[in-house]
Amino acid sequence: MESLNGRGFGGVTPASGRSQPIVIIQTHEEIVMAFGKNHAELVGRLGADVTVNNLASGGRVANLSIATDEGYIDRNSGQKVDRTEWHRVVTFQDGLIDMLEKHARKGRLIHVEGKMQTRRWRKQGEDSDRFSTEIIVVPGHRVQFYDKPNGAPSADAQAPMDETAAPAGAAADIEDPPF
Repeated sequence: MESLNGRGFGGVTPASGRSQPIVIIQTHEEIVMAFGKNHAELVGRLGADVTVNNLASGGRVANLSIATDEGYIDRNSGQKVDRTEWHRVVTFQDGLIDMLEKHARKGRLIHVEGKMQTRRWRKQGEDSDRFSTEIIVVPGHRVQFYDKPNGAPSADAQAPMDETAAPAGAAADIEDPPF
């Protein structure tokens, strides 16, 4: 086997001497570096009940506010410092929106997979643009709850509840901005 770029990957020259296409084998990391990957995953608590709005196109959009917490020890004082980060989550999928309307209540522990997207818009009468970075739940991503609807922890908090788990499946109508 011939060696390309010093990694031992490359094409094979058959004994007949005829040329054949060179096949380059790449690792997953090389592909991600070449094309990029947009994947966000959160586990946190809902800061409010889901908000569902109707769009001018006739579709709907669901907005979630999720808080994630992290803690660390301050080097100077030796005290524990807690920090909360807030995340906006948006979906346009009707089936997922129906599930969220039933189950997405303030305080619930939720797992969300989606992709990051930053919107830019300008309010009428303002001179500068506004920006919002959101996690968009699109087909192929998931939303799961890790606790019971009344706030009591499930027997095994690590196991998601199947009756409230919903893969993002329906096509999204993303022509209208979600605000």
